[in-house]
Amino acid sequence: MYQTHSAGASWRERLALERNVSAAAGALFLLGFGEELWRRYVPKYLEALGAGPGAIGLYGTAEDFCDAVYQLPGGTLADRLGRRRAFPIFLLIAAAGYLVYLLSPSWPWVFLGLALAMAWTSMASPATFAVIADALPRHRRAMGFTVQSILRRVPRLVSPLAGGALIGTLGVVAGMRVGFAVTLVLAGLTLLVVTRMDLPALPSRPMGLRGVWGAFDPSLKRLLASDIVIRTCEGLAGVFVILWVTTVRGYSVPAFSVFLAIQVATSILVYLPAARWADTIGRKPFVTATFLAFALFPVAVVLAHGPIAMAAAFVVGGLREIGEPARKAMIVDSAHAELRGRTVGLYYLARGFSVTPAAAAGGLLWRASPALPFFVAGAVGLVGTLLFVATVEERHAA
Repeated sequence: MYQTHSAGASWRERLALERNVSAAAGALFLLGFGEELWRRYVPKYLEALGAGPGAIGLYGTAEDFCDAVYQLPGGTLADRLGRRRAFPIFLLIAAAGYLVYLLSPSWPWVFLGLALAMAWTSMASPATFAVIADALPRHRRAMGFTVQSILRRVPRLVSPLAGGALIGTLGVVAGMRVGFAVTLVLAGLTLLVVTRMDLPALPSRPMGLRGVWGAFDPSLKRLLASDIVIRTCEGLAGVFVILWVTTVRGYSVPAFSVFLAIQVATSILVYLPAARWADTIGRKPFVTATFLAFALFPVAVVLAHGPIAMAAAFVVGGLREIGEPARKAMIVDSAHAELRGRTVGLYYLARGFSVTPAAAAGGLLWRASPALPFFVAGAVGLVGTLLFVATVEERHAA
């Protein structure tokens, strides 16, 4: 019995599975199974409800906008109410969004659903960062973010396949609505999981937006600058990947879901070894590799001819995650404990607002030529990678 307990404790230590980290990751895991049934197919859902390329590009911009504006309020609530009390609020708002998605009679209603559903994706993000930083020492945080990322991405491996099968069987509209209904059920189960958190509320230092920005470490500001450029690269082409693969290249939605599964499987395979090395030798090489993969992915998708080449392109897409836990650890390492939620929130607010026009710009480029947003995205991504390499020193990324 003692050996079994010891072995279990050893694995929990290696994977940074502290109780509160496990609860936060479990919540992301559960609700992710529902959201990933339909998230990647929303552009097709909009198309089926009568939206054109301009509206689909606007949806991507609206998603980035919501992701930006929700971050700081989410971080502020996490700091002031405590992590455990904040999570149920985010969850209930998101559940209202899933219901609007389910009942949408036409495509403009999908935008209202997005505005509500993003409360979980975006408002809860600073709280999740803060839970990991509060519960784990500095040298275990990259592993903590890795476990969180894996548990978020296992649903991305399985659920898009199921969602693609639902759409293939029932059609786009009916298949998506089944996915929304399943997500509502899982939201109820997730509410039970988040109540298991047991983190004491830290003293919250009263501070306005300017004060939080002033508390940013200079290295964090440099990371933010390069991250903004990289996410602009992603925003230019990201929402159009499914349209390129299905409409331009002619693959079915279930086939697209297989490519997504390859992408997510690649991410999961590289997470654990990358996290162990990042905590040991430093984080900069892994963040650099992530940024480079962001630049290469859209170009690889456009240049892919045939299913094997397209699968290889999505492997490149999966490699975009190799340094994400290291980048997140860099953010919380640079934040003051009593300002963690707001620091993470302001970081993503600044990033999200800066990236907001990218998807709409991608829509304009798509109208000129469907391949154009992908090539422009690749060039922007290379600029962001070079900016990070030139401005963020290794000692600030260790």
